[in-house]
Amino acid sequence: MSTISRRHLAALAAGLGLPLAARAQGSPQGNQEGWRPTQTVRVVVPAAAAGTTDIMGRLLAAHLTQRWGQSAVVDNKSGAGGTLGSAEVARARPDGHTILLGNIGPQAIAYSLFRNLTYKAEQLLPVSNMIRGPNVLVVHPSLPVHTPQEFLAYLRANPGKLSYGTPGLGQSPHLSAVWYNQLTGTQATAVHYRGAGPAMIALVAGDVQFSFDNLTSAVEQVRAGRVRALGVTSAERNPQLPDLPAMRETQAELARYEVNSWFGAFLPAGTPDAIVNALNAEIKTLLDMPETQKKFAEMGGVPSYGTPAQYAAFVRAETEKWGEVLKKEGLQLDAG
Repeated sequence: MSTISRRHLAALAAGLGLPLAARAQGSPQGNQEGWRPTQTVRVVVPAAAAGTTDIMGRLLAAHLTQRWGQSAVVDNKSGAGGTLGSAEVARARPDGHTILLGNIGPQAIAYSLFRNLTYKAEQLLPVSNMIRGPNVLVVHPSLPVHTPQEFLAYLRANPGKLSYGTPGLGQSPHLSAVWYNQLTGTQATAVHYRGAGPAMIALVAGDVQFSFDNLTSAVEQVRAGRVRALGVTSAERNPQLPDLPAMRETQAELARYEVNSWFGAFLPAGTPDAIVNALNAEIKTLLDMPETQKKFAEMGGVPSYGTPAQYAAFVRAETEKWGEVLKKEGLQLDAG
């Protein structure tokens, strides 16, 4: 999932605002007797406004404000692929008043991608995932393929002749293609752009032949027929495009191929269990709301709650997976 319009952000917040307030006033569940903050809570979003990370941060901040009776505010700290904001939270006091709304980039891929990160995985405590969503394989309509099987056969018949666009070196859509090529033994040339928008423009124009794009940023172009979607990178099909197969169901070599963008909460290491559990409980309350689930579906994502232990195991598995892909590719960058 990638950039979403400010109009969509405003609508999403408005759509959830009243139910959140009503639930805060009327529900006996949640954090009624657990830990509560004693000052303003800062939700650090290591990305610019209007993207999915920002949307998740603002939804969480609004929910916590209602539930805890203490202001929770979003602080956008973008830069260096999300590592600047992540490093700031890693250094923060572990008292529950600084929360990181992290994602697949700085909380999994970055540990192997960057040589000189200023923080380590053990400095951030996973609390719960919030939302996940797939990338989608899209091709220019001139490409004579209509299924993942035909695409793979065409790639194999034209080794190194096709190019694919990415929103940036080392980002999830780029690594989706890298891992796909590794598993299938195919070759294609990456062309890196500065964001998902320019990469999609290049694909529509035919400057590149295919890409793996966040579903939310590609779905409108797919529906308009400007690009052709072949499959999603998640383990299951997506309700937004239910006719598209999951890539892993189309080819034996792709049996373990699963890529999701994901966004969830972290706290500084050393945060007491009572605080971790209180935040986890509030995230579960938010994700269990029908209004939240409906809005997530509109975004092409699904709620992805986990206990702190489950989320920690998930993040470790993601970190290891992308570490293997990056090592095999020989890709490493300097942070900053």
